[in-house]
Amino acid sequence: MREEMAQREEAELHRSHQKPRSPEGWGLLLALWYLAFYKPIITEGHLRRKNIEFIFIRFSAWQYAGCDKLWAGLVTTLCDSIRHHFGALPLSVYHVMGTRPRFASGFSQKEWVLKKGACLKLWGMLFVLGAGISILLVALLVPGIKDHHALKVVGSAVTSLSGSGLVLGLFSVLKNLLVSEKQKIERLTNSDRFASQLGFMSKVRREVEVLVDFLAFMEIFERRRLRVVLEITSLDICYPEKVAGVFNAMNTLLSDTNTPFIFILAVDPSIIVPCLEQTGCMKGLADNGYLYLNRTVTLPFSIPEMGARSRLRCLEAAVQTREDLMYRIITSNVERRRAKCRGVPTVPSRREADAEAVRCIHEAFRCLHDGADPLARYLPTDGTHVHRIVNTIPITLRLLLHRAGTPGTPSPRAAAAWVVLADQWPCRLSWALQCLEDAWQCQEAPDFGARSLWSIFQENVGELSALRQPLHNVLSLDGDPELFQTFLSCDFPFTARDARAFLGVTVNLDHSIRHKMGLLRGLDRLR
Repeated sequence: MREEMAQREEAELHRSHQKPRSPEGWGLLLALWYLAFYKPIITEGHLRRKNIEFIFIRFSAWQYAGCDKLWAGLVTTLCDSIRHHFGALPLSVYHVMGTRPRFASGFSQKEWVLKKGACLKLWGMLFVLGAGISILLVALLVPGIKDHHALKVVGSAVTSLSGSGLVLGLFSVLKNLLVSEKQKIERLTNSDRFASQLGFMSKVRREVEVLVDFLAFMEIFERRRLRVVLEITSLDICYPEKVAGVFNAMNTLLSDTNTPFIFILAVDPSIIVPCLEQTGCMKGLADNGYLYLNRTVTLPFSIPEMGARSRLRCLEAAVQTREDLMYRIITSNVERRRAKCRGVPTVPSRREADAEAVRCIHEAFRCLHDGADPLARYLPTDGTHVHRIVNTIPITLRLLLHRAGTPGTPSPRAAAAWVVLADQWPCRLSWALQCLEDAWQCQEAPDFGARSLWSIFQENVGELSALRQPLHNVLSLDGDPELFQTFLSCDFPFTARDARAFLGVTVNLDHSIRHKMGLLRGLDRLR
């Protein structure tokens, strides 16, 4: 993501010749000036900007597992991190004087409009304050007028009334500067009304809305898109009710359209699903945690099992953490530098790889859009599943191209079909893959790779039927069984060799389902 940021920044600078701004140094004074006297406008030029900055926030659920509401810890971490990133002063001034960005009327490219009302009020207040101070000075210093008490009263009253408005504004900024959003939410959670939730959620929601509007303001000021990336970890070692609370907080923060939040949820589904099924958030979803996850997660990425090279890299990384073996890092850096000096031929540039990936992605989506292609008939009607497929196809194709050195690389159309298969029939596909894996491990036949995946499923479907009770929730994720048969037997007859090639890049299939099936299958065979 950081590499993507740098590439987009360079491309946008080359396109628009406008450098991004930052609220630091002179940029801070400029940001405060815009906050006080200008209204931000979302123009067509701003919407065309492709450069983006990711603000990474790490949230370890285990650190907040002891509090009554774990989701409150998530919201306070979000507020505190944004405050630290931009500074307390700009956010405090925005609370008092900031204006929510609005869309431009017509094709105007003007991103800032003067706050005429605020300027008139300020100048009027300063004029009245100056007049009051002048009257007071005249009443106090000019001979012959000193004895007129009425003039002193008028001058002091005018000065006090006009000055009080400025003092109240400065006091509000100072109050928001000293009392952060995190402290406000913590104070609400400690209050007596928290137990009854009386107006509590609306106040938390208001604080989050102010943050979202502030981020939209800073997008226009910094001349780039801003996205807050929350990395949620250690959720699978918390109590079930805490887990459900974090998911509710995520859904609340993502409920608005164009919200600037991205959640990276690093969990083990085999642990999270039973936690969700034990809580009351499953009502209306047939107590099925898998359905809840499918409706919450828009880009599933199940990490496949490590290959031999990945295991060696992991081992090397673990070895390099040893202080007595740190010399290996130094020697590897020296070898890399020598190889660069010798002009060792390198792999194709990233730009060429990206161009090839874009071509394959367009070809895959062309097949999905083609009404004459059988693949279009298998697209789901649920919008969430369509989003999952659209998000997953580019990742799958890029992973396939990364492994392009292996023989028999599948076509983009086949990759798109495999993604649809994994999304629409996760249980049946997982069962076929588990049976295939067991057969490979047993080395039952040398020509096993040429067998169709449908024939392997048919051969073992009776065993799946015997396990339908413990796999009830997983089976309910599958679509029409007849369409599954037509898909594998007629339109896309994937072979065992194809399945093995795709297995390493299948990120939209929950591999914990297959592992659970393997365990149940092994126990059933023991009987």
